[in-house]
This record gives sequence, structure tokens and C-alpha cells, in this order.
Amino acid sequence: MKNLSFAVATTPSVETKPNQQLAVLLAVGMSIALVCMSGCGSGSAEASSTPGAGISPQQFADGVHAVMMADRTVYATHVVTNLKKQEAPVTADEYWEDSENAIPLPAQMFRMGAELVDKNPQAGFTYSLRSKWPLNEQHQAKNDFEKQALEFLDKNPGDNFYGEEELGGKKYFVAVYPDRAVAEACWSCHNDHPNRGESYPEFAKDDVMGGVLVRVPMP
Repeated sequence: MKNLSFAVATTPSVETKPNQQLAVLLAVGMSIALVCMSGCGSGSAEASSTPGAGISPQQFADGVHAVMMADRTVYATHVVTNLKKQEAPVTADEYWEDSENAIPLPAQMFRMGAELVDKNPQAGFTYSLRSKWPLNEQHQAKNDFEKQALEFLDKNPGDNFYGEEELGGKKYFVAVYPDRAVAEACWSCHNDHPNRGESYPEFAKDDVMGGVLVRVPMP
């Protein structure tokens, strides 16, 4: 297979707007938890570049995914949704960088954390959002393997997808998990988005909206 680049947007600077400072600090906090699980107690980059010998790639991927989803659910439920219910002056907005009193949407917060981990050579993994119905082109499947994973999740919403792939001559273990609508902020944003077409699904609580992909290099 051809070498596929991990498509990400430029991480916002923390020296600009207060909105950006808040968003990046939250993303850093989530990323620190993920990186710690990948072996930050080790003293060498080589030791932390892949999961430990006593942990299988699937166990490693399942563990970091559990942390990702816990953080994302808390942000979507207890921050974004609560702000909306309280009619607070601070709101979650897709264009938060150009807005006053705005914070990122849950998917944007998730992607910023992914960007930070992707830039860390000691993390030992990368992760990203993928969807059959992406509102943001960054979340569309990048190759046939990812398309196959999304089709599997669509037909088997209660299961995870596991497999191996080779990119740029290097083998990876890949796990893809259902990305569910865990809070009202998730499905209402998708259902009301101006970019959705006529055939776009109408999502509700716990519906699978796409996949969370974790890619771990194999020795």
C-alpha cells in the first residue's frame, strides 16, 4: 500500500485569543493522559515507541480508546451540553477561533488532541476520527482499509474492527471503534449542520456516527 499521510490541521497557537488558550489547554490535558498510558514512565524514546512486551497491540489500543472516550464524553456532556442548557454566554461553535466567548465542538477538541499526539515521537500511536458521512473532509476515510472498517461498523454497530495494514513499508495494528452520539451536543450539531445533504442520516442518542481509529506500529 502507498504511504498515507495523517491529515491534520495546524494546531492553534496558545499566544493568541483566550478562546484558543482554553481549548489548547483542554486538549493538552487529554493528550497527557493518553501519552502517559503509552509508556511515559520510560526513560528512552525507543522504549516507549511501541506498546510494552506484556501488552498486546489490541489491549494497548483498547486502553487508550477508553481514555479518549471518557474525556470526550465528559467534555460533550458536562461542558458543551450543559452550557447550552444553561443558556450560558459561552457556547461551543465550529468557528470558535473567530468568535467571542466560544469553545471548540467535541469533534474539534478530539482532533486537536490527536494532532498533539501525532507530533509526539514517544507516543507510540496515532488516532483520528473517520466517518462515512463526514461534515469535515478531514474525517473521511483515507484508504480502502479505513472504508472497510467503516462499512463493518455500520453493519455491526456493537462490534469493534481490528486488523493490520502496511503503510510506507511499516506494519501497523489498527483498531476502529464505533463513534457514538454520546450527548445532545453531538447529534444536534450533525442534524442541524448546513453542510449535511439530503441523504445525510438523522442521528439520535447512541447512534454510530463514524469510527475512532487507533493505529499502533508493530515491531
